[in-house]
Amino acid sequence: MYRGKAKVSSFFESIKSSCLRNAQILFEKRTEQERRRGERVTIAINAAIGNVSLKTHPKMLERYLNPMDEELRNGVWKYCNTQGRELCNKAFINVVRSFLKEENNPEIYSLIDAGGSNIMKIVMLGVCGEPGTSDRPLLIVDPTYTNYKSIGEEIGRSVISITRVLQENGEFTDVPVEIVEESVKKYKPGGLLIIPYDNPSGRLMRQEVINEYAKICVENGIFLISDEAYRGLYYTDDPAPTIWNVTDREVPGIEEAKIRISIETMSKVFNACGLRMGALLTDNEYFYNKAVAANTTYLCPSVVDQHIVEVLAEESKEEIQNWISQQREYYRRILKKLYDDFRKVLPGIIVSLPEASIYSVVDVRNIAKDDFSAEDFVTFCATEGAVDINGEKMTLLVSPMSGFYNTKTEEKDPGATQMRIACVLKEEEMNLVPTLFAELFKQYESQM
Repeated sequence: MYRGKAKVSSFFESIKSSCLRNAQILFEKRTEQERRRGERVTIAINAAIGNVSLKTHPKMLERYLNPMDEELRNGVWKYCNTQGRELCNKAFINVVRSFLKEENNPEIYSLIDAGGSNIMKIVMLGVCGEPGTSDRPLLIVDPTYTNYKSIGEEIGRSVISITRVLQENGEFTDVPVEIVEESVKKYKPGGLLIIPYDNPSGRLMRQEVINEYAKICVENGIFLISDEAYRGLYYTDDPAPTIWNVTDREVPGIEEAKIRISIETMSKVFNACGLRMGALLTDNEYFYNKAVAANTTYLCPSVVDQHIVEVLAEESKEEIQNWISQQREYYRRILKKLYDDFRKVLPGIIVSLPEASIYSVVDVRNIAKDDFSAEDFVTFCATEGAVDINGEKMTLLVSPMSGFYNTKTEEKDPGATQMRIACVLKEEEMNLVPTLFAELFKQYESQM
């Protein structure tokens, strides 16, 4: 506990680092100590966070190296409108429209902000009830992206979840439409959050299921919120799912209901995590205007970063789809090799073979000792575990899955033996992950 004279808030007292970042923070302290002692410094393969290391879109790179905006080139870097520059908003909408059926032309309003997590904060402020109450919670499906639960805690908005289970075959169970409908009627949420290309489960939500969820939202007068950060990254023959392909033909009344909100980002599909460019898209003009008003406190998003994104505003549907198809084929290969290699080096381990997104979940419940803790294992890897690989002292950073579950009790933590692996590193580094994990797992188990 902090012992200084000035007292920090109870929120600061209770806050812990995100499970996505904690391993990296611990590892940085370790290497600092190793340098001080004059020891050989450990190298980490960091698969704990979705920090994509592939090169960004070539036109975005060219725009960064050779900005076209005369004011920016001359060093005149003024605020823009709170909602972002018109051309940047057009770029985000253009990417979405490249996935729509030819006959679909929804009216979409767009607000730019710094990444998907910032966008989710605005969304929760707009759809959930009063802070510190259970009024109009956000309904999610566990496990879900850990930042969303943390944002709810930060702003005092309630989050309610429906739980999925990781089965022995490495697949997460589906959530029946009937269960979603029952939960909506029971908890009366302000919005239902879906992740069609799911992080962390790797499940691909089919368009037909999105349509059924949309019907529930229309009938109950709640928002349908879709995190489409990984739009297009899927590895089946199904069409790419999106809430923007739901029309009155599939769900009568949805176009008039104006309940759709999507969370967009350039981080994943366009390999630009460090750019911090996201967007809130909605068909609800009133919600959009209020979101802009709420965000005026923060003035505006980065004008320089927006200029880089704006190069995609005029990109054709074919060009966008060709780019995403290259990303898809790369991740398909990486994820399949990871799956095969894990099963070879650790027989009995449960490992997912994702249909979508860029993450794999491993579960050691069948091969670990009874008191195994994924959080402790991750800490061990970050602070002391090491494997000699070709003369290099190496370790592996992954994320414990506990932080991805909203529903857990002292008796049962569904993520206690599960870890998420982000397939975001160079191919030669990803190839080391199963071996590193297996050796570190054996080291950890031997000291228990």
